[in-house]
Amino acid sequence: MMAAFLQFLRECYEVTDDPVAFSVNCHVNNGLSAGEIVEWWLERLGLPAACARKSIVNRRSRASRGRRGHVLPYGTARLAVYSTFIVQSMYGATPEYAGIERPEWLDLR
Repeated sequence: MMAAFLQFLRECYEVTDDPVAFSVNCHVNNGLSAGEIVEWWLERLGLPAACARKSIVNRRSRASRGRRGHVLPYGTARLAVYSTFIVQSMYGATPEYAGIERPEWLDLR
């Protein structure tokens, strides 16, 4: 899903790698190092290592060490594109996507 959104930004807004920041939140008790997990995500997203920011590595608490829950081996990722223009453009397009017609919203008096 994240790769599709990044592709959308690249195609529709001509986003380059410069304003993109990327970080990972993961556990490393699954045989993978934090570096390997970050590389996995960067490869999937087609981003250079320069876009990677500091990862958050979670440790199991004592209370949950005996339990086995749903584990995401590559953690979760956060993608940020720093562009006020893109955010404002998306906010402006939202009523059109939703089919909302409110001309009074456009009255700037």
